[in-house]
Amino acid sequence: MTASTSADRCYRHPDRQSWVLCSRCGRTICGQCQTQAPVGVRCPECVREERDEQRQTQRQTRIAHGGPRTELGRRARAYFAQPTPVTTSIGIVTILVGVLQVLPGDLSASLLWYLPYSLSEPWRFVTWALVHASPLHLAFNMLVLFMVGPSIEQRIGKLPYLAAYVVSAIGAAVAIAWLQPGSAVVGASGAIYALFGMAIGMQRMLGRVQPALLLVVGINLAITFLFGGISWSAHVGGLAVGLALGFGIGLVDRRMRSGAGVWIVIAAVAAVCAAAFALRILSLLG
Repeated sequence: MTASTSADRCYRHPDRQSWVLCSRCGRTICGQCQTQAPVGVRCPECVREERDEQRQTQRQTRIAHGGPRTELGRRARAYFAQPTPVTTSIGIVTILVGVLQVLPGDLSASLLWYLPYSLSEPWRFVTWALVHASPLHLAFNMLVLFMVGPSIEQRIGKLPYLAAYVVSAIGAAVAIAWLQPGSAVVGASGAIYALFGMAIGMQRMLGRVQPALLLVVGINLAITFLFGGISWSAHVGGLAVGLALGFGIGLVDRRMRSGAGVWIVIAAVAAVCAAAFALRILSLLG
């Protein structure tokens, strides 16, 4: 009598009578606990087990085809599969550093570009592009970054774009070392002007430069020289580095049509920047 009573009761809700069985495990389930399956119905436990088995099968298939082994790896791959993840990442890191600047402690002093500290603290060649003098300074640079950067990233690729951005920041720092060696400078402006230069150079080598781009660059250069407190050497140096990268990439892209050509140009510009800095240090020591 007890066995008969328990057999026709939902295993999750003993107060509910039912004659429907899970087609997978055979347990009695009421209407609330039933999930429709291709054949019959499933109980909640079987639905959960089937879902876990399906996820495990998908994971094994993904790994077998070279996919990431962990959920973190899968999310990272999905992030970098976006059209412009490097531009987004540069923006996020720069904005995060900008937020950290308002906290107690002089973060800018540890990251800004200052030639006398460059040899003992080489990270300053790049980190000066992450700190800014004010929220407006940060906002303007990030606006231009997201206006110009994505098209270049999509054109030359993610890693080459990141390398070009880093080389641009280094090149602009080298220009400061030559033109305003006593200046302490912050801001992504040097690298941003390099993006302007890259866009101009690539457009010129692959077709025709957009007049709107030339107008924007001209206006910004005028502002550079008309107002005080702006590092004109960083802007001019960054623009020169960007033009070298842009014309070079446009040239090799037109002739070689190979991803290796982009890396050759970036490496060549980086080598010139390194040589120029070495000459500057020797000139100061001599």
